Amino acid sequence: MDEAPAALPSPTAASQPRLKRTLRFRDLAAFYVATGLSVRWVATAAAAGPSSVVVWVFALLGFFVPLAASVMELSSRYPQEGGLYVWTREAFGDSAGFLSAWMYWMSNLPYFASFLYFGAGSVLFVAGERGHLLSASPWYFMTFAVVWLAIITIVNIIGLEEGKWLSNIGSIGGWLPILILVLLAALSARRFGVATHFDAATMTPHWSLKNAVFWSTIFFALAGCESGSFMGEEIENPRRTIPWALLAGGTVMTLGYLGGTAALLTALPPDAVSGVDGFMRGIAELCARLHADWLVVLMAGLMALNAVGGTASFLSSTSRLPFVAGIDRYLPPVFGSVHPRFRTPWVAIAVYGFAGMVVAALGQAGTTVRGAYDVLVSMGIINYFLPYLLMFAAMAKLQERPAGPQVRRVPGGRPMAIGLAVVGFVSTAVTIVLSVIPAEEEPNKPLAVAKVLVSTLVLIAAGMVTFWAGRRKRNAELTAEN
Repeated sequence: MDEAPAALPSPTAASQPRLKRTLRFRDLAAFYVATGLSVRWVATAAAAGPSSVVVWVFALLGFFVPLAASVMELSSRYPQEGGLYVWTREAFGDSAGFLSAWMYWMSNLPYFASFLYFGAGSVLFVAGERGHLLSASPWYFMTFAVVWLAIITIVNIIGLEEGKWLSNIGSIGGWLPILILVLLAALSARRFGVATHFDAATMTPHWSLKNAVFWSTIFFALAGCESGSFMGEEIENPRRTIPWALLAGGTVMTLGYLGGTAALLTALPPDAVSGVDGFMRGIAELCARLHADWLVVLMAGLMALNAVGGTASFLSSTSRLPFVAGIDRYLPPVFGSVHPRFRTPWVAIAVYGFAGMVVAALGQAGTTVRGAYDVLVSMGIINYFLPYLLMFAAMAKLQERPAGPQVRRVPGGRPMAIGLAVVGFVSTAVTIVLSVIPAEEEPNKPLAVAKVLVSTLVLIAAGMVTFWAGRRKRNAELTAEN
């Protein structure tokens, strides 16, 4: 483990403007819904058949519950700005903290693009036949993603007070379409019967290489609740607000995924909802059957809203990681700058947003829209989950330290905390292995695997080089100051 770092200015040092405590319970609960509930995963699950409902339960118990419990306790122990960065640094030293943050913020770059590609595909349903002509156009998907990333970046630089509304409104695009879907499915079942047969045989998960990406994707869908804590010094009373917001947002997410998947399978067979635009194609077919075609436009708009809101939430929160790394001087100190008027980490947000635009543009190079979507999702999963290994390990490691009366502990104390951390660690490790396996429809499987593995190794190497270079410069500056 690294030696304890020398004292450095905090993110809210008196030498620059303080960050604003802007996020309240409502905002944070909506944030968790926007980051945790994505309608695209409902279609992905339904396309796998009735057994996906059971897989959701496995993922909830094996990953989300340990994750939420870890976030609750770790954010209560260390409620500072930076969240994951601070937790892993406290447990294993500066290098582990920096690498976990590096992999997390890098993993979200392809995630932004994949999420916005889904939103772009949904919007095409509003345009009808003209939209269908653009469904295979890489330029359309790139333009949609880049333009929205630019808007999100600018709004978040202006202020979290304004930026949080993208999350608040975007969360509506998560739960409202699923509520409408449940009502449509009930009406369809009453008129035409249940489209999918549910019994013990069809609901029993069957392992195969074909299902590998699906299993890892389901676990990936339940991630994200840790990101709210990255804005710890921008949350009002974080020790109290985070647990209650986690409970509210987690409940909506759980009901949304289980209820949405069951409803979609009740209304339509699994093969009707596969693919990037599977949810909207299924909704269009269902609305046509029920003579409610006007709902297609509404649902398409909500899908796009869900994609934009989720992207905005992750960009605003994850940009706080390079901000804190800049404060610690492992990145250039300019990353730790707070705008004098807007009181936001504007440099970190601007650089991160621009990097997302570059990845969105490059993500389509040399492959089809579907191929780009799968590669982006796979890259996001493996790079995204590596920091979780460190986070769950930190949860177990930090149980050695006493917790003051202000800390919200996991019910059951140290034994339960360590047990949940182990379950989360194992689930994460299995998910990483599964995420490397390419989808069955991928035309060039060796190339897809190579892209994911090589990109991961390159990112890890780049992170370590950046850390070593930053530490060397930082130590030289501290020596000169002393």
